[in-house]
Amino acid sequence: MKRYNSVVIEMEKRMKEGQYRPGEKLPSVRSAAAFYGCSVSTILRAYGELERTHLIYSIPQSGYYMVEKTEEPGPPGDSGTIDFASASPDLNVFPYLDFQHCLNKAIDQYKYNLFTYGDALGLDTLRRTLVSHLADDQVFAKAEEIIITSGIQQALEILARMPFPSGRTEILVEQPGYDIYLRYLEAEGLPVSGIGRSAAGINLRELEERFASGRFKLFYTMPRYHNPLGTSYSTEERQAIAGLASKYDVYIVEDDYMADLGIGRRFDPVYAYDQTSHAVYLKSFSKIIFPGLRLGAVVMPAPLLETFRTYKGYTDTSLLSQAALEVYIKNGMYEHHRHKIKAMYAKRMQAVYEALRRHNTEGLIEASADSSGVYMQFKLPVTVNLERLVKRLGERKISVVSGNGFYISGYRNREKFLRISISRAGLDQIDEGIKAIVQEVKRGSGW
Repeated sequence: MKRYNSVVIEMEKRMKEGQYRPGEKLPSVRSAAAFYGCSVSTILRAYGELERTHLIYSIPQSGYYMVEKTEEPGPPGDSGTIDFASASPDLNVFPYLDFQHCLNKAIDQYKYNLFTYGDALGLDTLRRTLVSHLADDQVFAKAEEIIITSGIQQALEILARMPFPSGRTEILVEQPGYDIYLRYLEAEGLPVSGIGRSAAGINLRELEERFASGRFKLFYTMPRYHNPLGTSYSTEERQAIAGLASKYDVYIVEDDYMADLGIGRRFDPVYAYDQTSHAVYLKSFSKIIFPGLRLGAVVMPAPLLETFRTYKGYTDTSLLSQAALEVYIKNGMYEHHRHKIKAMYAKRMQAVYEALRRHNTEGLIEASADSSGVYMQFKLPVTVNLERLVKRLGERKISVVSGNGFYISGYRNREKFLRISISRAGLDQIDEGIKAIVQEVKRGSGW
């Protein structure tokens, strides 16, 4: 065994025995070298290994310290509720220690530069790191085309308000669609219209008619792993949407916030088929790390770039968070964590399909096929009262979301459904929860 390995093992043993306590400063490198009877370089390597595994952390010019152990909240299922409603990531798989390590590294690397106002477009080194990161998803952009925002919601709000080169003002949205954005558009009194989208896709002929009307400045879409449907557009649909945008001078605002979590067939974004700079690509990091980070990236086509920058106006995104995200991506932690939660969510999604096969024998619930990411649509019989169903399930400690909130006011061609999210549902809870949903749907439909 190499000498530094034996030192690491001995240090870990002392930590477990309580000889080094959480938050306590460890012996200096020279003191530790004398204590263990080895060289300074051996201790530095041992400390480096302990830091890599997040047992300790370093503060420049100060030394090494034990990581503090904080009281963590219990898992979501502790309350007895089966949560099919929450869209937030699972609290139990958040990369707390990894990101704490990245924050420490970011402070060490950038020091006082993190506490200046910075560039309104975002931290330059992060934007350059994102060039290669986005290229993995077939989004080829230059650093100067990438803008860091305080989450994707900020970018969506700016795009809704700002003028476009065509002079048009109306916004076209998928129905059903992202509920928070729909509520924002309505609250602001912005002109918005809906076009139907189902688990089977979108009517491209109707989409062309809408684009040809000359009314719309942008079409907001989630081509991959849609919220609330969970489904994705086919390659042919993506290509067609990009072509129609070019033909009728309508910008596509592509919200690809679930791109990191899908499984199965790999679909390129609409952006990859855009030949005339008519696609705005939005990338979120909230589903991979934590929503509170409030970081998003926008790839902005040249005709919109200066206007967007003017409307954004000033730096409003933490440079420390940006620097930590840069470290997180560059050292491979992001990719590692993505694979981890992607596999976990895939197991949960498969468990939902298996539970439906066991319990939904009458076929009362029509689930969207090939759903990926975290969402799935449960279409229900027309005889079911949605509000009553949600209430009855709540009484059984099963939390679900009605599909009614995913439509703009006045939109008529609505489907009656529940949006099922698996991000907070424990694998061991899914069968019980789906069984109860089927029972209540059967009860509510008169079976």
